[in-house]
Amino acid sequence: MKTYKIFILPLLILFTTACKDFLDTESLTTANEENFYKTPDDAYKALVGCYDGLQKVWTDGVALPVASEVFSDDCFGGTGNSDGLGYQLMDEFDKLRSPSDLNLFNKNWQFYYEGIYRCNMLINKMDQIAWGTNATLRNTYESEARFLRAYMYFDMVRLWGNIPLLTTPSKDNIPQAAPDEVYKVIAEDLKFAADNLPATAYASQPVAQHGRVTKWAAEALLARVYLFYTGYYGKNDLVGVVSKTQALTYLEDIISNGGYALVEDFAKLWPASSPEGYAGEDNKETIFAIKYTATSDYDGNLDGNFWMIMYGIRDQFSYPYGNGWGGATVNPKVWNAFGTGDTRKLASIISIKDEKITYTKQKGHREYTGYYIKKYSPMVNEAGVPLPEALYGNKDFQRGQFQDYVSIRYSDVLLMATELGSTNAQTYFNEVRQRAYKDRYTPLVATPDNIQKERWLEFAFEGIRYWDLLRQGVDKAAAQIAETTTVLNGGVNVTKTISSAKIKETKGLQQIPYTQITLSDGVLKQNPGW
Repeated sequence: MKTYKIFILPLLILFTTACKDFLDTESLTTANEENFYKTPDDAYKALVGCYDGLQKVWTDGVALPVASEVFSDDCFGGTGNSDGLGYQLMDEFDKLRSPSDLNLFNKNWQFYYEGIYRCNMLINKMDQIAWGTNATLRNTYESEARFLRAYMYFDMVRLWGNIPLLTTPSKDNIPQAAPDEVYKVIAEDLKFAADNLPATAYASQPVAQHGRVTKWAAEALLARVYLFYTGYYGKNDLVGVVSKTQALTYLEDIISNGGYALVEDFAKLWPASSPEGYAGEDNKETIFAIKYTATSDYDGNLDGNFWMIMYGIRDQFSYPYGNGWGGATVNPKVWNAFGTGDTRKLASIISIKDEKITYTKQKGHREYTGYYIKKYSPMVNEAGVPLPEALYGNKDFQRGQFQDYVSIRYSDVLLMATELGSTNAQTYFNEVRQRAYKDRYTPLVATPDNIQKERWLEFAFEGIRYWDLLRQGVDKAAAQIAETTTVLNGGVNVTKTISSAKIKETKGLQQIPYTQITLSDGVLKQNPGW
């Protein structure tokens, strides 16, 4: 299943000097800034540090893929019946559910800015590096660093809306920037990367380059940013940098020249959905993934997938599914939304009843629904041994999870191009649905509503649904997410309510960590509703 890991190297750019600034970050170089950043090899080492910075952002706090599902109508908060109520606070957009949880995302805030610091350092040192005749290499490294910076800023501006904007290494205590300022940097960074990275088709990419940013990843993320920004903020273009026509052109470029294709069997995209037939990492549908390995521990090795354990069946395994903490329990309405014959249903969701799993831990569970996320489920072998131990000898099943997070798939490119009005929109839409239904496929017109529903089912539990809802307008998202239903808490049926008023009050944004507001001496301002 897991035969190699590419480009996630031992961290070469380490923290050694504290920067006691309001962002609560640290200096990121072991060498003095004046004697480092001299050669292309120095730049490469710094670039590895930038990738490591992105890999680290979800090692503590609340990982965005998990949080995005809890925010959405895909999942409830879940977790243990005696656990704190932080996941319910997120799920219900209500700080009164857990008043003491003032810093759920504090570590994420800190790690995002640490990663951005690394990118800023490399980007701002480009002119002092002796590139010689390697101008193309310079553009490549700068493009990768700018993509990574844009990726992190896009996460942050969606989560918090109002954040400080730093494009140089800085200790300054600065106020939050207007969102347009942040999106302008994101758009310019991604446009630079899309225009300067080589147009190497997927089949021609060396295996050793898998996991690195490509031209196609930059083009795809630029279209995603365009759709979210123009939808959420009600604008006609992406801060004057990218128009609708340009966003579509980038997507058509990927489709025509990127060399990607859909994996023929949807279930084979996910290890737990197809233990014997998994298509593998970096398959022909993966445009960008955050890479993980099984070597994480408590001694500073932080390259594992720390958040997948939240999705595991609470306190019990059942081959091939490993146990975990029962977070982000699946809303039954997602199970019921899949059409007859849609292969994505069983590939995406673990159904305790339909898979005849004997589950005995309901009394320790909160918001149990009988459904769990399958796409990112921890796994065990047939003897019940967690795969990190069975395959790699890592006995810590919490920190040793190693499945990559596939952030952008080719099917997303097809559906974004459909939504943006490609002349081939119906063909792209059909291609995604034909893969899902196989011989039970029936045609469906690619209307706006049908496109959004298809995105929901195609990308369920991949951290996309909430942002797709939010970009249709806060009121529409609130109406879709809000509900009153019944879940099982500690083995007892209880009423679960998510109020649309709370989502509207917060504008769908999250709580800025109070530690950061304190460190800023009040320069940072809390978001409405929090």
